[in-house]
Amino acid sequence: MRILLLSMPDSFEHMPPVAVRMPNGALSSLAGNVDAHHRIAVADLILCQGGRVRATIEKLFRDFAPTVVGLSVMTFQRRTAERVVQLARTLEPKVKVVVGGYDPSLAPEAYQAMGVDYVVRGEGEVTFRELLRALENGCGFEGIPGLFYRTGNSWQHNPARPVQRLHGGEIRLPNRAARVLQGYTLLGRAVDVVETSRGCTYDCSFCSIITMRGRNFYAYSIERVLEDIRDARAHGARTIFLVDDNIALNVRRFEALCHAIIAAGLNTLDYFVQAMTSTIADHGETLAPLMRRAGFRYVFLGIENVLATDLEFLRATAKNTARKTGAHGENASLTAIRYLHRNKMYVVGGLIVGNPGDTRESIEANLRFAKRYVDWPYIQHPTPYPGTAMTNDLRQRGFITNSRLEEYDGTTAVVSSEHLRAEEIEYLRWKAERWMKLRHMPVAFRHDPWFILRHAPEMLAHTFRGSTIRSLLGLDDERTVFARYKILRRKEREYV
Repeated sequence: MRILLLSMPDSFEHMPPVAVRMPNGALSSLAGNVDAHHRIAVADLILCQGGRVRATIEKLFRDFAPTVVGLSVMTFQRRTAERVVQLARTLEPKVKVVVGGYDPSLAPEAYQAMGVDYVVRGEGEVTFRELLRALENGCGFEGIPGLFYRTGNSWQHNPARPVQRLHGGEIRLPNRAARVLQGYTLLGRAVDVVETSRGCTYDCSFCSIITMRGRNFYAYSIERVLEDIRDARAHGARTIFLVDDNIALNVRRFEALCHAIIAAGLNTLDYFVQAMTSTIADHGETLAPLMRRAGFRYVFLGIENVLATDLEFLRATAKNTARKTGAHGENASLTAIRYLHRNKMYVVGGLIVGNPGDTRESIEANLRFAKRYVDWPYIQHPTPYPGTAMTNDLRQRGFITNSRLEEYDGTTAVVSSEHLRAEEIEYLRWKAERWMKLRHMPVAFRHDPWFILRHAPEMLAHTFRGSTIRSLLGLDDERTVFARYKILRRKEREYV
């Protein structure tokens, strides 16, 4: 069979697309876990933004003639996915369409009305492989856990598939050779993604992970992780983003992984990792220098919020509290940041502002913290993704003000607070965040000078969308600039 796997072109706006084009790791993992006789192509459509999406899909259909098309979709990409499905049906009416990812897993009913044939819920490698075998052999689908499928005008919902424990080799390495588009980059350096574990045992209210797979944590062997890193390097990567849900949950394993990377000589690569603040705060004295020796350069810290009341709403107090003394202390973020900075690593600060109890003062307190302590802000707003505890809470309290899912990208405020309208919350973040991003330009220049010299105008234009000569001269106030930014952002979504 000929299988075409697509990720959607819609991207988050925290970084200009020219600076960050990450591969979809789930698709290359799916490609690595189908039976070897299939022909498979992976196309990350983020690599063909700028009005080239339709032409790229049409060319892929002409050149590859797929019999099965698979789409990986997030909630803010659902509208785009519907358009891609319609285009696929136009290009080849008989093609089988499969969807998977967070949004189809948590809101499968939305896709049943979209004209797709199959919904893969949860982890997809084994389910997708078994689906292809059933299609190839003309068998029924009743015995495939994790699969929803169309039967005439109705849908059959199979039981959920248990989560993979990641030992025993059932999940094979990704197939990066199946990628048919080029240009994955992080600030000019070729980038790839590697997964060392899956899952998290915390219960943050905003998290789709625990909704989809429960509270658990399973890890690949360190030998397999090293093999995966080597494969990514062999395919050109010079930066590796470790995409684990919570790699620092098992700190001893994380330390062992760092030692193994050093021993294998793989510490010549740059690593970008997501980490939990309490782990870095509690173990940073020894862990942070070890991470730096292993090649870690950027650390995404899930700070979430610096105010205790907001952490309670987000159910994120436990993972943001240092425990060295055996008792809950103050927010661990400052301690974690100091350890990372002391060891010459940069902090991407993940915060969430605009929670139900937030006032202008509480939002500005978080923005001041980010301005002072983090190197690159990754500030989001509460977003009601399907099935999360946060969504149920926000809906019951009537705070959800926007149902346009294409705007559920984390940086568009779609939720009001008790004290502020959604647009005011977004304005406060937008006004402060763009200047924070500008501060990191010299660091990026020292690391990748030629890339910054070539693309600085494009990156600045993205960060300061809505600004004009008039606004630079002080003839337009910031509210006017923000209004122009909002119009441009809507047009970008339509363009994608």
